[in-house]
Amino acid sequence: MAVFKFEGKEVFYETYGSGEPILILNGIMMSTKSWVPFIENFSKSNKLVLVDFFDQGLSARLSGPYDHDIQIGLVGALLEELKLERVNICGISYGAEVGLGFAVRFPQKIRRLVLFNGAARTAPLLADIGHAWNEAANLEGGLAYYLAAIPVIYSDSFYEREKAWMAKRKETLVPFFADAENKKRFVRLTDSSENYDVTGKLDRLDMPVLVVSADKDFLVPRREQEILVDSIRNAHHIILPDCGHASMYEKPLLFSSLTLGFINSADTEFKI
Repeated sequence: MAVFKFEGKEVFYETYGSGEPILILNGIMMSTKSWVPFIENFSKSNKLVLVDFFDQGLSARLSGPYDHDIQIGLVGALLEELKLERVNICGISYGAEVGLGFAVRFPQKIRRLVLFNGAARTAPLLADIGHAWNEAANLEGGLAYYLAAIPVIYSDSFYEREKAWMAKRKETLVPFFADAENKKRFVRLTDSSENYDVTGKLDRLDMPVLVVSADKDFLVPRREQEILVDSIRNAHHIILPDCGHASMYEKPLLFSSLTLGFINSADTEFKI
């Protein structure tokens, strides 16, 4: 566990293991703690780097509106802090978007890029879902925010199959969302994606990119990932069956295998 300062504010990060570095970028409601079940596997043969964006986990809270640029700057400052000239990035959802924003700006710093449940833009559907979350944040307590934000993240089959796990999530998250400051953080994070759009910049990417979709992703439909695949010259596409937006929790073995296999494969081209 460590802290450095970017723009005068503290950024919390963790590193584990050694080898080819993998930086994992959080989804909007995640933190470094979200990745605890994956740390051992990801750090066996790699240097694993976890980080809390501003308004996440143990990193500093911001007070006013911002966009992805400040999180992109945070990623760049983290690489400088760790003296990493190039890194592999695995991002999910919000983290995939920040990772894409960083990659189109600094493609020379990315070796390989893995994007789970991400998109090149905030589509109108996702924007209105975010607006619904923000409206729920204005209500008393944490139940309204939980019900607006959490069920839609999962596939219907996972939601029914993992009733006990979901009940524990609800027990933990409702009090967490009841905290007014926590809801303000998530409103700022949600608003930071309002104008996100890198669709016209994807031709800058020439590193190998793995795009992973989920067939029951209700937040970012598959057609949004297909924009990425069609626009990135060296993109590869995988579709996870019977899976929702929180793919790392619904399909942890596939999440790990796809990420580690894609990043650690020595070759990118094979002669048949």
